[in-house]
Order: sequence, then structure tokens, then C-alpha cells
Amino acid sequence: MDILKSLRCVSVALALCTAAASACAHTVGKGLATITITGQTVHYHLLLALSATPREFPGLQLTPKGTAAEYQPLLTAIQEKLRLIADGGACSQMPGMISPPTQEGGTVSVDLRFECVATPRELIIHDDLFDVLGAGYHTIANIQWPGGSQQFVFLPQAREERVMLSADSGTTTRGVGSFFALGVEHILTGYDHLLFLLALIMRGGNLWSLLKIITAFTIAHSITLALAALNILVLPERLIEATIALSIAYVAAENVFLRKAVSHRWAVSFLFGLVHGFGFSNVLRELGLPKDGLLWALLNFNLGVEAGQAAAVLVAVPVLVYLRRFKWEPRFVVGVSLIVLAVGLVLFVERALVGA
Repeated sequence: MDILKSLRCVSVALALCTAAASACAHTVGKGLATITITGQTVHYHLLLALSATPREFPGLQLTPKGTAAEYQPLLTAIQEKLRLIADGGACSQMPGMISPPTQEGGTVSVDLRFECVATPRELIIHDDLFDVLGAGYHTIANIQWPGGSQQFVFLPQAREERVMLSADSGTTTRGVGSFFALGVEHILTGYDHLLFLLALIMRGGNLWSLLKIITAFTIAHSITLALAALNILVLPERLIEATIALSIAYVAAENVFLRKAVSHRWAVSFLFGLVHGFGFSNVLRELGLPKDGLLWALLNFNLGVEAGQAAAVLVAVPVLVYLRRFKWEPRFVVGVSLIVLAVGLVLFVERALVGA
């Protein structure tokens, strides 16, 4: 009977991990758009960091072996999903170019050019790339024109941006609500961060201990998120991502080999929270926001991360507390933790060794 219960526990754990992986499957990457206005010409340079092949293009090779011809259907789809309107009139799109990655894990480069009737005073940019690259995709945009610049984020629920191109606009960060939504999306689709949180709270003890764990993680990642986003302290991305994977494996291993609540877990949460904060910062650092625009973006992005984290915890904690009523709960925790441990080790190998 105990064997059957154990098998059921492991089966539930496998189902949970499969569901998590499925939820992350729609996130195929992000785009970084640099939009430059010169006279009546708008140059739209898009760098696509694709973590998976889009379902609409199953034959696409995300390696240096890919050719421009193979990427042509993707270019065509991107051109169809981007529209620019200047002062009420549509800008004409010229032939574009696309370049495959030049190295493993590299970015796809897209160069587009739009010709407007006259020098724009108001520009509306409509981005529907989510229809091609999935709902988890987002574009971080930086638009520049003589006398000003502006930063914003395109999300499935925020697909259009209206920019007033006055000569004395200066630098602004628009759509701070988009940065909040980006923070929520970043934590809820970041399966490594969620796995770490799950491993933390499974052996977190009573509600007071859980509160200390979550608070420590929040304070820690907020500190390093700010330091890295403001370019005060920046560490190599590969080192950070590999350490995040190790943090998952370490906490899961504690769950397996220490069969009771871990009293020092809040300290572990704080230590590894510092590392996860560097991981959160990559999204904002890629945009290259100037400091006056970055502060608002940073605040709203961090609030979004906290909101997403709170939502995940509010779902997980009641379930875990309820499961403690059953005798098989310790075996369930061990079964899930073994799977999380394996995932953490695989991620570490991928991030630290395979990419070498």
C-alpha cells in the first residue's frame, strides 16, 4: 500500500512538472527594437532572442547553420505584423533584411525601413508579433529622433504606442504600466524562479517561517535588481544563470536529505535571492534606459515581479499546507523535490557547461 501511495505521489509530481513545462512552452523569447527617425525615414532594427522555434516555423534552425533564405518566411511574417502610421497616414514599408544567428544561442537580426509622406510629428507603432511568436513574447523598444527619445514595452495587452516627436521632448519612459505587466509576466513565465520558490516553501515550516522566507527573497532580489539595472554592479549573465540553476538544485537537495523544516531557510532565500535579482535585471539592462527613465521603469518592473511572486505563493502555500494533513505528504515533498533537483542539475549543465 505504501508503494502505491509513493507512486501516486511521484505521479502527481510529474504531472505538476509537465504542467509547468507546458505553461512555459509558449514563451519563445523577446525582441529588442531600436527605432530611429531621420527625416521622413524610420529605421526599425529588431534583435530577436528566440529560446525556442516558433510553432509557425517548425523548420527554422536557430543556429549559425540557418540561411537567410530559410528565414525569409519569418521576415515576411514580421513585416506583416508591424505597422507605422505618421500623422494619420500609413508609412510605406520597404524591402527588409534578416540575418540568422552568428553563434549558438545568438540573436536573429531584422532590419526594416519605412518611408512616411513627411517628417512625422506623431508616430503610431502597432506591434502584432505575438500572433507569430506566441503570447509569451514581448518587444522592448527604444525610439530615437532629433531632440528626444522614448522607451516602452509591447505586450499582448499593449500592442500600440503613440509617440509625439517634438524637438524638445527629451527622454521619457512611457507606459510604466507595461513595465509592471512585464514584471508580472517575467516571474510567472520564468520557470526557474518559480521552481526555486516552490522548493523553498515546500520545507519552509509554519506560516511565520514562510513569511520570513518570502520577505528575505523579496528584499534580496530587489537590491540586486536595482544595482544591476542601474549598472552599479553587473555580473556575467552566464554566471548568474548557472548559479540560479544551482540554487534550485541546492534547495531541492535540502528538501530530500533534511526531512524536516529547515530553520535557516530564510538565510538561504536571501543569499540566492541576491542572485535571482541579477537575473531579473537582464530585461531592463538590455533596453539601455537612461537613468531618468530607468528609475520609473525599475520601480514598476519590480512591483510587477512582486505581484507575480505573491500570486504564485498565494496559490502554492494553501495547497502545500492542506497536503500536510496527509501521512504521505513527506513522500510527496521528496518526490517533487527529486524532480526539481534533477531539473536544476540539467539547467546547470546546459547553462554552465554545454554553452562553453
